[in-house]
Amino acid sequence: MSISVSEVSRFYGAQQALKNVSFNIKSGEVVGFLGPNGAGKSTMMKILTGFLPASSGKVSVCGLDVTDQDISFRHKIGYLPEHNPLYLDMYVSEYLHFIGAVYKIKNIRKRVDEMIESTGLEPERHKKIGALSKGYRQRVGLAQALLPDPEVLILDEPTTGLDPNQISGVRNLIKEVGQSKTVLLSTHIMQEVKAICERVIIIHNGQIVADARPDELENLNLKDEQVVEVEFDRKIAPELLLSIAGIENINETAKGWRLSSRQGTDLRPELFRLAVNNNLVILEMMQKQQSLEDVFHALTKG
Repeated sequence: MSISVSEVSRFYGAQQALKNVSFNIKSGEVVGFLGPNGAGKSTMMKILTGFLPASSGKVSVCGLDVTDQDISFRHKIGYLPEHNPLYLDMYVSEYLHFIGAVYKIKNIRKRVDEMIESTGLEPERHKKIGALSKGYRQRVGLAQALLPDPEVLILDEPTTGLDPNQISGVRNLIKEVGQSKTVLLSTHIMQEVKAICERVIIIHNGQIVADARPDELENLNLKDEQVVEVEFDRKIAPELLLSIAGIENINETAKGWRLSSRQGTDLRPELFRLAVNNNLVILEMMQKQQSLEDVFHALTKG
């Protein structure tokens, strides 16, 4: 296992941030680590990288015990924290050479050139970091995290504050990196999870509440209902829809109606009959699928 977490708890004084958290991540997996603010995501990531000790439990990275005094495991990890700490008065190339020297990387010049090319920093390499856009600063952060060629990459909110174009660029870079490294990615952007991650771990109030593939989570029966959205060629009275057996709730939308029924009751055949009997034309009808965002809200509400 690249990452192994067993019964980890963490206290800040009397406040418990993590409660017996356990999970494993295999080599080469790209895993999304989700949770609302204050759920314990950043605390868990800081423990994985050795910046915080666990109050109890065991953590290992690439077979090396994180709780041990030996910090050699850090050479296995590339870490991009939520608030990307950079030396703004240093030039991009200068900063990466400095980081390479800290890691005692051989052939630093060649490795820095490789990272600048792979992260798309070539046009900015001779600029001061303080003069870069937020997107390019994130790329510098990713470059320094990748510089020692780590086996595990831990990214805490890597696209926070970026515009859509910048998000797309950083997302593509993470996908490319994920082909050869284990990646643990914390984010609030569900589209990012679906686009990048093979697996999702959701944490709430310091506890793991879900651990599955994105498609498996979307198929969870968290709400015992079926939802259908339908649009007719003309406006109709809600009483007409309520005449259909099985409908439990109706809501008018900008285009038509959103109807819900108990899970297992398919409303679509009855809606077709209703249309035929009342000379209505169905312009659009769609069975609403549960989204990853719906699952996240259901598992972390309250």
